[in-house]
Amino acid sequence: MTENTATPAELNAEAETVVTAENITENTVESPAVEAEETTAEASAETAAEETAAEAPAEKAEEEGVRFTDLGLDARVLAALEEVGYEKPSPIQEQTIPLLLEGHDVVGLAQTGTGKTAAFALPALSRMAELADINGVSRDTQVLVLAPTRELALQVAEAFSSYATHMEDFTVLPIYGGSPYGPQLAGLRRGAQVVVGTPGRVIDHLEKGSLDLSNLQYLVLDEADEMLRMGFAEDVEKILEGTPDSKQVALFSATMPNSIRKIAQQYLNDPTEIRVKAKTTTSANITQRYMQVMHSHKLDAMTRVLEVENYDGIIVFVRTKKETEEVADKLKARGFAAAAINGDIPQQLRERTVDALRDGRIDILVATDVAARGLDVERISLVVNYDIPHDTESYVHRIGRTGRAGREGAAILFVTPREKYMLRQIEKATRQKVEPMHMPTAEAVNETRKQRFAQQITETIESEDLSFFRQIIEDYENEHDTTAEDIAAALAVIAQQGRPFFLDEEEDIARNSRPFSDDDSDRGGRKAKRAHNDEGMVNYKLNVGRSSRVTAGAIVGALANEGGIKGSQIGSIDIRQHFTIVGLPEDLPRDFFDRLRDTKIAGEFINIRKDNGPKGGGRGFGGGRREGGYRGNREGGRDFGGRDNRREGGYRGNRDGGRDFGGDRDFKRGSRDFGGKRNDRDFGGRDFGGRDNRREGGYRGNRDGGRDFGGRDNRRDGGYRGNRDGGRDFGGRGKRY
Repeated sequence: MTENTATPAELNAEAETVVTAENITENTVESPAVEAEETTAEASAETAAEETAAEAPAEKAEEEGVRFTDLGLDARVLAALEEVGYEKPSPIQEQTIPLLLEGHDVVGLAQTGTGKTAAFALPALSRMAELADINGVSRDTQVLVLAPTRELALQVAEAFSSYATHMEDFTVLPIYGGSPYGPQLAGLRRGAQVVVGTPGRVIDHLEKGSLDLSNLQYLVLDEADEMLRMGFAEDVEKILEGTPDSKQVALFSATMPNSIRKIAQQYLNDPTEIRVKAKTTTSANITQRYMQVMHSHKLDAMTRVLEVENYDGIIVFVRTKKETEEVADKLKARGFAAAAINGDIPQQLRERTVDALRDGRIDILVATDVAARGLDVERISLVVNYDIPHDTESYVHRIGRTGRAGREGAAILFVTPREKYMLRQIEKATRQKVEPMHMPTAEAVNETRKQRFAQQITETIESEDLSFFRQIIEDYENEHDTTAEDIAAALAVIAQQGRPFFLDEEEDIARNSRPFSDDDSDRGGRKAKRAHNDEGMVNYKLNVGRSSRVTAGAIVGALANEGGIKGSQIGSIDIRQHFTIVGLPEDLPRDFFDRLRDTKIAGEFINIRKDNGPKGGGRGFGGGRREGGYRGNREGGRDFGGRDNRREGGYRGNRDGGRDFGGDRDFKRGSRDFGGKRNDRDFGGRDFGGRDNRREGGYRGNRDGGRDFGGRDNRRDGGYRGNRDGGRDFGGRGKRY
């Protein structure tokens, strides 16, 4: 690859992290660590060579710094952190967790993407675990987290769940506007130790008497400035006034306007203020791209990229130590020179591995964030974020492994459909656009293989003495009355050792791969279209439509929960102005319509009945504008392992087997209340592992946990909100609920 100019000094100087701890009424005092870091940045600004040399010791010190095990967290929480791949706390976590464990109120000034969710969730869970050891497990609501949007509420709830996997009988319940009250009321009746909700819906439950905060121990205001900007100031103050004075409060905000300072002074007890400025500046000579890809296709996607594009040294970032070994082994099995480094590898072996990358004996290094600290290898020209990082600061650190000292670099980020909100956060924090890229097609890979095969033949003819083998071929040709072409083809087959030379272009997983579009908003939309309904489906008409502000998610929730069918059985949904057409199976349960007789969506009876088709020249079933539903992985082909991947039906849950941003775990542990206990969950339909879960509760669909960038809190009683990432699914088809 060609090189152009840029200096790591720009990255070092602009990406400084400022962490301060102060009483909210006192002046800001910067920590010595920050002063040392700034001094290093200034001293390193003289030359690119000095910058690179100075950066490695600084990162070495960072690698040897504070770990989660040093912060006083409960052993059960630490065990969960190890499983999800967390090793070192971010600055906001390092400063905040000890203060919260000591019982102080805290005001944290930090942007999205700095790791603030773990900063308040981990100490809260540790305190809950300790109280349970003393008093036994309580089903009372002990922790309340207020969030401005449903997406953030879900993200926080998932994070709590992933950190509480070793806590006995743990439950967390997200409550927010725009979803049915029934599942939330059921969850509150059963008892939810942690409630994460939007202010409006929390107020509703308090007024109904369904949410009891008399035993609340811990209250968090997450993104407080956003809540106030959206008009929730009165609701927030009302909630604060209705909670016990003995509670501990943590307030997190990106800014500190007077309204936030007033709340902190009035409702928090002598709070300590933590200020964090995230490292968000990336080098201008690093080309950044992202690829939307299901987790199960990540390895295929990466090997295709490596086949069709030319790179020198490559570092691949994954989240856990186990994954470093697994991905490295799979790459080696596919013919790539790869090795793994992680925290369990002895230092001597680590050094030998890095030296092998430096001198070209291996080309690919698979690493965790911590293991790659201080790594500076000139020939690294590509960084692959195989797993999306936990925060934006980690992203900046990762891609900083390339494009150093004026060299050109490239970075590719794999993003699953449920993780696209983190892509938006990275772009927002770094103020740089991460350009979309398509997965290389089978046709492109096959053409590249042909060219390289031909190049190998040419190079061998030009550089090797072929006389010995030429004589063997001539003898064989004469003895067996065959042609040299047939012999050469047979030798090529032998060289392939049973591996197919070409990818199957008829079943190409890249055909349906596409980047996220502007239509893929976190709030969904009616952009997706489908021209026909599935075979074996019958169209039914519902007396609710766009004029009722109904959503496809609300329809799925009502039909699945009230009608007693699976969300995956529901076909296409066509939302018109005053009615909706929905496709349902021909063989519905006998009592399906009886169950739905008194069902309402958005406050109106649905009055479901069989549709007799369009009248008077109107559009056919496929002609209207519809909200869509996630169809799961719909490529219809086979993956590289040969498994049939033609899933049919409606929503399949999140089937990519991947890990989420907040906690690095998928939900395949059976039916849990967002973690902990293996019993009822507040999710009907299918749970996150894709298993049938028709217990009491609303169908949750795929929760990408992202922010509602429109800032709108959906407080409608519109029923189920379902998969809200809008646009089209990975397979490029219209979304269907």
